[in-house]
Amino acid sequence: MISRHCNISVLFTAFIFLAGAFPSPVANAQEAPHHSDMIPMFEEVVVTARKREETIFDAPLSVSALGAGQIEARKLRGLTDLAVSMPNVALDEVGTLRGISNFSIRGLGVNSSIPSIDPTVGIFVDGVYLGTNSGSAFDMFDLESIQVLRGPQGILFGRNVTGGAILVNTRQPGDEFEARLRTALDGGGDGGLNKYLMGSMSGPVSDSFSVGVTAYYNDDDGWFENKLNGNDFGALEQVMFRPVLVWTPGDGVELVIRYEYRETEGDGSPSQAHTNGLGIDGSPANFDRDSHDFSIDEEGFLDGETHFVSAELNLKAGENGVITNIFGYQSSESDGLSDIDAQPINLFHGTGSTDAEQVSNELRYNGVFAGRVNLTAGVFYFNNDIVYHERRNLLGLLTPDGSPALLQDGGGEYEVETIGVFAAVDYDLNDLLTFSAGLRYTSEEKEAAIASLIRNVNSPCNVLEGTCVFDFIDDEKWDSWSPKVGMTWHVSDAARIYAHWTRGFRSGGYNLRNTAIDTVNFGPGPFDEETVDNYEIGFKYSFRQGYLSGALFFNDIEDMQREVNLPDPVSGVVQVVKNTADAEILGIELDGALNLAENLQATGSVGWLDPEYKKVRFDLNGDGMIDGRDKDLDPPRAADWTWSLGLRHRLQAGDLGYVATRVSYSYRDKSFFTDNNLGYILSQKILDAGLDFHLGNGHWVFSIYGKNLLNEVKHGGDTQLPSRLGPIPLGGAYGPLAKGRVMGGEVTFTF
Repeated sequence: MISRHCNISVLFTAFIFLAGAFPSPVANAQEAPHHSDMIPMFEEVVVTARKREETIFDAPLSVSALGAGQIEARKLRGLTDLAVSMPNVALDEVGTLRGISNFSIRGLGVNSSIPSIDPTVGIFVDGVYLGTNSGSAFDMFDLESIQVLRGPQGILFGRNVTGGAILVNTRQPGDEFEARLRTALDGGGDGGLNKYLMGSMSGPVSDSFSVGVTAYYNDDDGWFENKLNGNDFGALEQVMFRPVLVWTPGDGVELVIRYEYRETEGDGSPSQAHTNGLGIDGSPANFDRDSHDFSIDEEGFLDGETHFVSAELNLKAGENGVITNIFGYQSSESDGLSDIDAQPINLFHGTGSTDAEQVSNELRYNGVFAGRVNLTAGVFYFNNDIVYHERRNLLGLLTPDGSPALLQDGGGEYEVETIGVFAAVDYDLNDLLTFSAGLRYTSEEKEAAIASLIRNVNSPCNVLEGTCVFDFIDDEKWDSWSPKVGMTWHVSDAARIYAHWTRGFRSGGYNLRNTAIDTVNFGPGPFDEETVDNYEIGFKYSFRQGYLSGALFFNDIEDMQREVNLPDPVSGVVQVVKNTADAEILGIELDGALNLAENLQATGSVGWLDPEYKKVRFDLNGDGMIDGRDKDLDPPRAADWTWSLGLRHRLQAGDLGYVATRVSYSYRDKSFFTDNNLGYILSQKILDAGLDFHLGNGHWVFSIYGKNLLNEVKHGGDTQLPSRLGPIPLGGAYGPLAKGRVMGGEVTFTF
């Protein structure tokens, strides 16, 4: 194994190499980083990765950003449409219950649908942190931008963003009236069709008030076919309504208030049984892993409702300063049922119900002093209350009426309270060098009251109704410091080289889904915090025909938090959350675009990861020993290679308008899902294409599009099932499926 010091030396050597790779400041002074001659699909997206507005070129970190034009052109309905399109980024849905994200960046991700497990990738909607991964994988519409920040973002974005952060910004009303109506129809599987109706309207109503409203409706008949009965499967109905108010009573004062209501209703998980990592087939049904086939007797359901409120106040402070306060509130309820045995017989069906309510507030200041010091400082408060209930209906095959022969109930109540104080400064030492430093202090307290499923066997209760007895009650507090030190060299107007060291934390916590009989070794916690030290050097180079950016990074991870999935003959599956190991991840990222002609642009990216364990503290392979065989396993959710290629073309059609064509191919290596490396996710080869006809001075857009045209199979997980559940043979693995090939058409009218 390469030592940490050796890897840091590699980074330093790379810095020296990059320094000589670009033209000198004098030689390149006339080459400006503008792209005015690029086709319109290339947008200069304003990013807020450092809590201030700047271009990607000026932000000294690894970030991918999509503006409104790219989001609409690519027909992105949600974040999971970007699952395989960015270097070292996997934006998958876990699939056990629909709408739960399982995002991983640079090999840092957690395979979990347990609401008390903090994600490694933080999602921020209009500056508001979402405290759980539930509900974040549903559709979105009328977005201004999506920004994906790779690497720990613990200084300015705080808690639990050791892998990175995703910033989702919705549109604000502009200075002129605008209205859009959009409808779409697509399909492609053995099931039915998917229908969309979307609209937005916004504009000023007075000199100081602007309002907007966005509405979204999706009625999906279900892409899949359940082989048991031939029915369409995967139905989902989604409704979203979002009004926004912007008030600007005077110079330097702006208040933006948003409200969003979202409701979802549909089928449960499209559960496939296939041969597991030990070579044991599922019984009685087993399907080819590389297919979209499945047969289940419990089609399940999903019901969810979310209310989201944010209020952002911006006040000018002096000549070059702004005070910003962002208040956020979200309440959500979800209830679901899925077929976990993935069989056409009644063995293991699971329900999950969650009520969550969060409140957050961030107050910060950003200002420039003496023309060379840029300071951002603030305080952050977050509170999240979660109530979770789970029921496992087991061995219904053994009873005459199909009711469960074995019933398990459990879950718990969970409260998180976080206070953070942060500051970051960029100091221009001269025209060429900028020194950066930052520090964040976080104090986080968690309280848990847990009813273990194994202690509520055939004794029905419900945590949400207050009828379960808690067998575990505890609280713990974690304090952490997140520092950052870096340097940016402005090699020229068109070239930047940056280097930094930063530390991120995921605080400790508790497991609300306690299924283990051995509560001493495998119980609900607390598990301790995870620490990630990130050493990174990167460059950004912009030239008249395009741009190129890249990064070389090294992550040193202490006390890695993992949810270890273990097959169990009594409970079906036991999920243990532990600090399993220390690990290292070395990686490379490249991202760029090149204008091949005036109306033809090529895009591309590549990412590479080399993860390995330094020290293992848990019996990962389940052989009863902690030894070199555990250390030789590959960390999960860390595909070795990810890359993409794309072409965009624009053809003028006289006075009628123009035709925009796009095609892209993205690849992601096979990656392991379980820590024992028995469960894995197939490699992904995603081909997307689209054709947009812009007519009538841009008022009409007629589109045809295809997603995943190669019909690749992707599973949200690959949970290994026991060879027998009670006295009944089971075996195989549970793999919830994502949609395959989708083809459709869309019409947009703007007036």
